[in-house]
Amino acid sequence: MAQGTVQVTHTGTSRWRRRTGEYASLAAALEAAADGDVLTVAPGTYRENLVVQRAVTLRGPEGAQGSVRIAPADGVPLTVRASAVIQDLHVEGQDAAAPAVLVEDGTPELLGLRVVARSASGIEVRGSARPTVRRCTVDNPAGVGIAVLDGGGGVFEECEVVAAGQAGVAVRSGAHPRLERCRVHHAAGSGLTATGEGSALEAVGCEVYEVRGSGVQVTGRATAHLTDCDVHRTTGDGVTLDTDAVLTLADCRIHDIPENAVDLRSRSVLTLTRTTVRQFGRNGLSVWDPGTRVDANQCEIFDSTGDYPAVWVSDGATAVLDSCRVHDVPDALFVLDRGSRADVVDSDLSQVRNTAVSVSDGATAQLDDCRIRDAATGAWFRDHGSGGTLNNCTLDGNRTGVIVTKGADPTIERCTVDSPSEAGVYVSAGGRGSFLNCRVTGSAGYGFHVIDGCRTTLKKCRTERCARGGYEFADGGPDSAYDSGPLVEDCTSDESTGLTAPEPVVQTAAQSPGLLGSIPGQRTTEQEPLIAGTAPAEPARTSKAVLGELDALVGLDSVKREVRALTDMIEVGRRRQRAGLKAASVKRHLVFTGSPGTGKTTVARLYGEILASLGVLDKGHLVEVSRVDLVGEHIGSTAIRTQEAFQRAHGGVLFIDEAYALSPEDAGRDFGKEAIDTLVKLMEDQRESVVVIVAGYTAEMERFLSVNPGVASRFSRTITFGDYGPGELLRIVEQQADEHEYRLAPGTSEALTKYFTEIPKGPAFGNGRTARQAFEAMVERHASRVAQLPDPSTDDLTLLYPEDLPELP
Repeated sequence: MAQGTVQVTHTGTSRWRRRTGEYASLAAALEAAADGDVLTVAPGTYRENLVVQRAVTLRGPEGAQGSVRIAPADGVPLTVRASAVIQDLHVEGQDAAAPAVLVEDGTPELLGLRVVARSASGIEVRGSARPTVRRCTVDNPAGVGIAVLDGGGGVFEECEVVAAGQAGVAVRSGAHPRLERCRVHHAAGSGLTATGEGSALEAVGCEVYEVRGSGVQVTGRATAHLTDCDVHRTTGDGVTLDTDAVLTLADCRIHDIPENAVDLRSRSVLTLTRTTVRQFGRNGLSVWDPGTRVDANQCEIFDSTGDYPAVWVSDGATAVLDSCRVHDVPDALFVLDRGSRADVVDSDLSQVRNTAVSVSDGATAQLDDCRIRDAATGAWFRDHGSGGTLNNCTLDGNRTGVIVTKGADPTIERCTVDSPSEAGVYVSAGGRGSFLNCRVTGSAGYGFHVIDGCRTTLKKCRTERCARGGYEFADGGPDSAYDSGPLVEDCTSDESTGLTAPEPVVQTAAQSPGLLGSIPGQRTTEQEPLIAGTAPAEPARTSKAVLGELDALVGLDSVKREVRALTDMIEVGRRRQRAGLKAASVKRHLVFTGSPGTGKTTVARLYGEILASLGVLDKGHLVEVSRVDLVGEHIGSTAIRTQEAFQRAHGGVLFIDEAYALSPEDAGRDFGKEAIDTLVKLMEDQRESVVVIVAGYTAEMERFLSVNPGVASRFSRTITFGDYGPGELLRIVEQQADEHEYRLAPGTSEALTKYFTEIPKGPAFGNGRTARQAFEAMVERHASRVAQLPDPSTDDLTLLYPEDLPELP
């Protein structure tokens, strides 16, 4: 398209000025124009870098939107430094180091612009500029869609970022824009991002979707406020907060998220009001670190697509749920680690496949006036230091109402447990707890079942219509470490007129297998999914797809060959059976040997998925345990713990890390032998329903198998995981960089290879973990370096240089 002319309509009243004039270039027209003049641009392509410094109106011809193209070869196509009106232009930017449209001053109006660029940013607002941007479209697959920087602001109304190579909208360095009814999609980075102290983003009625990262990211003391917004179909977390970030979500909808719907860390604060969170692959709310806090009011979290708790609170964080609903999830609320706390008021937790409320590792949960329905376990206080209060709560239709184990000591007051299918309250393994004015009705098992002589306090409790009895107090036998028994005061049952003291009845775990079989296992600090004893689900992926993920792992060539050989044997055996032929017996239990960080847990998880896809296992899930999960403190408790671990792994893989610790060189009266004996028996009795993988250092595992021939005979083969070489460690760093949107500058790959060649390979060497730690250290050094730059470029923000490498240990 050839360049046209520009007509300038003058608004001045001086008789010495013409009313109109025509100019051959935009630059000439802008030079001749004064404040208030209207520049009408004829259709055509203008290879000029425009700088608008007067309050003029610059527009294309009416009825021919997009017919005027501003398309210089390089530089900034359109710079605005005045309160001008720019309307109906097509702006094309080709300079990767410059924005396509730059607004530096004034309060201009940008109306109906179409920005198609391969620039650092599509529209960039800086400094004192406060534009109003309406119905503009940005298509910039090489950089940021809209960037507001250095204290800039303005209002963006009904705008759309249709593609961005980085963030869709980026706010930093004290900027504070407002977005109204905007759409951001198909961004290669976060949809909306705000970072840096003083930076603030406000969005109303906006939609963020189809982004390759977090939908909304707020970090580094920035603040954001979203009202009536939708965030969905991201590849990363829906909303991410980090490092003293503050975010308010009101009447928002977050859904179809494969990772955490909302993840906040490092003293960030989130307030949610009337917001729905659904269809998330990991946690609905994930809250970490001391000082981090989430307050949710009248919110709904439901319809999880993964195997993780809906609300996860750990490492000293706090969560408050007021008048909320959590339903149709694997687990509702998990609170773990000393200093972590959850306060739940007037809320409903229902349709929970595993545990509604889990409190462990010294955490605290306070539930007031809540309703817990249709869960495998209503509330489980797991271990020493864990506690809190359930006050005036109703637990209805759960398999077990309340479980207290391993020294936990909660207070349960004025609560009602109705129609549990196994027990109203179950206390074991040194659990304590105080139950005051509580009531259990319609239990298919016991009302209160306290074993191992646990020192539980029951005051003014009542049981009615409990099939096996209102109260059962069973000793742990003569070797029990908890022989003092419960304290009972003014408790009654419809079986009798009163209950003043427990009648000790010796009852071991074998006498109540249904209850013990229902108790899920202790959750580790890693967010591995709890598996309930529900009906087996069809495998989500085919064996071919899982093997494809295995092949994509860095290195491990010999491991991949071994797993494929096992898979081929199983598959051919199935085909021979279908053909009426005998199939060779394949022992599926494995030994994994090698150093830490070589991918043993990852391969074990994939192996379980493969076996499930082939129909060998019902579920294929992975339950990871170690010595502390299997070995108890007194005689008899180890067998129970080991049986419980097998129960959780039913239909899947039991992965025992550092298995040699079950058989220490100086065993003495160690209870690890009891765990091994129980394992050997269960591996035989349940050989069709559980696959066992034992793992650890090569030398230690060889000793473990040699001193336990009964264990060695149960395993078909040993797979050795070799240490990663420098080239493989480099590939891991490259993958990490690509995932987090960094690039390695020239010379950095060579420096990394040298670093991994020279790094000591002693016991502290972590293989893949060492590579990831090296990348994290580089990112920290990069941040310290770039934070000193006044106006970093895209290269500054993404390139990692050799000097970013940490010192050799």
